[in-house]
Amino acid sequence: MAGYAHPEALVSTDWVAAHLSDTEHVRLVESDEDVLLYETGHIPNAVKIDWVQDLQDPIVRDYINKEQFEALCAARGISNDMLVVFYGDKNNWWACYAFWIFKLFGHERCAIMDGGRQKWIAEGRLLTRAMPSFPRTAYQARDPDLSIRAFRDEVQAHMQAGKPLIDVRTPAEYRGELVHMPDYPQEGALRAGHIPGAQNVPWSMAVREDGTFKSREELERIYLREKGLCPEETVITYCRIGERSSHTWFVLKYLLGFAQVKNYDGSWTEWGNLVGVPIERGDSEASRTEAL
Repeated sequence: MAGYAHPEALVSTDWVAAHLSDTEHVRLVESDEDVLLYETGHIPNAVKIDWVQDLQDPIVRDYINKEQFEALCAARGISNDMLVVFYGDKNNWWACYAFWIFKLFGHERCAIMDGGRQKWIAEGRLLTRAMPSFPRTAYQARDPDLSIRAFRDEVQAHMQAGKPLIDVRTPAEYRGELVHMPDYPQEGALRAGHIPGAQNVPWSMAVREDGTFKSREELERIYLREKGLCPEETVITYCRIGERSSHTWFVLKYLLGFAQVKNYDGSWTEWGNLVGVPIERGDSEASRTEAL
């Protein structure tokens, strides 16, 4: 991991295997798209954080608040000085999503297990159905750090100023042929397309076949040389609901060291339903703009 801008934010499956019993200093967190997957077998001593039930407010379309986040961490036995290592399915989309929310509330020591569940399982490593239990802590969160989160008005101003926007969805979603990933229900937005001026850099370009992140040199070729991003500029990432864009946010901020990256978690589910904002369809060089 030494070649990345923040190597401390990424750990290997070997590292996790060597620290399974260090529950005083390390808390493993599994966060999956499939909310029932954890119960079928998880890494020993890993706790579950459900992206819907644990991280979303049940009434307001937003995340849990500071006090709710403190209660969640306390219940999972997470202390302020603990290293929290996230992993999950879908090439760590939801692990990066949970990592991003922990950073939103100021948790300092966070890392992603490179390759996620699929790499751990492919290596023949142990899974268990045993549910761990840890002593409750007295966790104290910070106020939300909005420097890593973008809201729609900021995105619109960013777009109008011609600043970099990265759409990490599939090319078919970007072109407006789908409003969701292939093989998923086509739901969630009234219009299909992308935010005007956004470049399409699918999240999957950042990973190898085994789900591990590509080298820093490969990532720099994609994001800097091919897409022309500047590490000193403010970059906003988005997808459909914020999980795939959390993955790219992690790549840009922690692996490549971009100074200012924001995740637009409202993403296309919000933008594609807004009244009066423009969209583009087709490829960026030959796209068609419409007003909703």
